[in-house]
Amino acid sequence: MRALHKLTAAKVKAAPPGKYSDGGGLWLHKRSDGGAQWVLRITVHGRRREMGLGRLSDVSLKEARLAAERWRVFAREGKDPIKERERQKRAAAREDHTLRSVALEAFEARKAELRGDGKAGRWFSPLELHVLPKIGKVPVEELDQRDIKNALAPIWHEKADTARKAMNRLNITLRHAAAMGLDVDVQATDKAKALLGKSRHEARNIPSMPWQDVPAFYESLSDGTVTQLALRLLILTGLRSKPIRFCRLDQIDGDVWTVPAENMKARKGQEVEFRVPLSGEALKIIEQAKPFERDGYLFPSERRGVISDATMSRMMERRGLEERPHGFRSSFRTWCAEATNTPEQVAEAAMAHVTGSKVERAYRRTDYLEQRRPLMERWADFLVGESSGQVINLV
Repeated sequence: MRALHKLTAAKVKAAPPGKYSDGGGLWLHKRSDGGAQWVLRITVHGRRREMGLGRLSDVSLKEARLAAERWRVFAREGKDPIKERERQKRAAAREDHTLRSVALEAFEARKAELRGDGKAGRWFSPLELHVLPKIGKVPVEELDQRDIKNALAPIWHEKADTARKAMNRLNITLRHAAAMGLDVDVQATDKAKALLGKSRHEARNIPSMPWQDVPAFYESLSDGTVTQLALRLLILTGLRSKPIRFCRLDQIDGDVWTVPAENMKARKGQEVEFRVPLSGEALKIIEQAKPFERDGYLFPSERRGVISDATMSRMMERRGLEERPHGFRSSFRTWCAEATNTPEQVAEAAMAHVTGSKVERAYRRTDYLEQRRPLMERWADFLVGESSGQVINLV
């Protein structure tokens, strides 16, 4: 047996450039430029191999001996230590690239496109709640359609919208992994959909109140509470709940309320502020809400901040109504179509909807504010019972 441990720490440090054997195939190569490298010479299947064990500046004599013995064991078992090291590196890389880690990286890459940089958590939550607890530790390169199918099967029919969002996020994650150079099946989500089958869930629109019934409901909101005043203003303006909940006195100038871009629904980077013409009735509601104002907000919650997104919905639910606040947008839009001859562009502008092609929008630089003034006044008249019910001419 070849002698081992020929070198000493002092010799290693003082040795001039050259090649020095420690025995058992472990060599130290010292170069004239001052660099030095540990090399293990081994023979596997009759073929001589040289395996680098690191620089002398990083690996001590003791550490080099331990590493050499570790790889000699593989050689004695007939395995190529160099190939085995590469295999272990690939395995470690797979462990580092779990579905969870790649999903988080994909989320970080998309944050700039999301409202509030995704801080609300709505983009990531379908994965966090329904996918990652089950398969988050699976190396993304090993993920297949059966894994995805098993993770989403419990909610595929019961929570179809959430399952659809989770599948979308998984698809984005797999494509991000492919862009990282990882060997993933980018068609795994499509294959999983085939295994899951068509969802039995039928999408339902948010229930809305027939426009003919809205005046009676509006009249019933007579208690003067924060919630009822907020709901009245929501009905009067045709807005979503967020602009109402975050309405501030400093946003209102005369009879025009300018809703900040961040409170309007739009894709990240496409938000624009929205001007709302306030009817006489809307201005009355704002005056009634002023005593509740706190920190500039007209509709504060009892404790802190503003009323929650669910506050108005719960009030309607307690009354036994199926309809929800968002549905009053549909009530208003249907009233525009059936009880007035409002031009479509004006009616859609009142809803803060984006219409027309990109080119059309580039040239049509108006929000139809002046045309919307009489429309919102007539809507308010209808709500408080001052309209005849006949078709209203607004052209």
